Amino acid sequence: MSQFGMYFDLGVAHILDIEGLDHILFIIALCAVYQISEWKNVIILVTAFTIGHSVTLILSTLNYFTVSSDYIEFLIPITIILTAISNILKKPKVRLKTSFFQANYLYALFFGLIHGLAFSNDLRSLLGKEASIINQLLAFNLGIEVGQIVVVVVFLITSALVIGIGNVAKRDWNLVISSAVMGVAIVLAIEAKFW
Repeated sequence: MSQFGMYFDLGVAHILDIEGLDHILFIIALCAVYQISEWKNVIILVTAFTIGHSVTLILSTLNYFTVSSDYIEFLIPITIILTAISNILKKPKVRLKTSFFQANYLYALFFGLIHGLAFSNDLRSLLGKEASIINQLLAFNLGIEVGQIVVVVVFLITSALVIGIGNVAKRDWNLVISSAVMGVAIVLAIEAKFW
């Protein structure tokens, strides 16, 4: 396997690894208010998350700055909780307005910055002292994007089935998913507290 392929696979695995549940939870929270017909909006949001994730992952991996992993491991579930709360507080039966979409875009971008710091130490140790790591970082971040799109597709199809076939109200589905995600994220935050 090529080095590019290896880092691409690592990026996909980073997202889809059930032990790294935080990324999956964040993507689900981000998608919870959308329907399958709005898949383009969701892909833009996920890409914003990838951009934020990539920026801090690259800067941190290249040693431009570091942040204590204790803080990051605590902040990640906080980003998930805030996204879930935003979903819960969204007014029912209101079509997503541009301002809401822009707010979600900013959440995704900013929270991506935080999430990107989490894996940088592990990635830095994998990269070692290679002369050029740009290709590996590109491959890893493309893998992250593909992994996130897999989560989005599975979630949006599941939502369409639950809402369409199961005849569950979209608002109820959003509340159940967002509340469940928030509950798991609260447990993760308690486990990761740094004080």
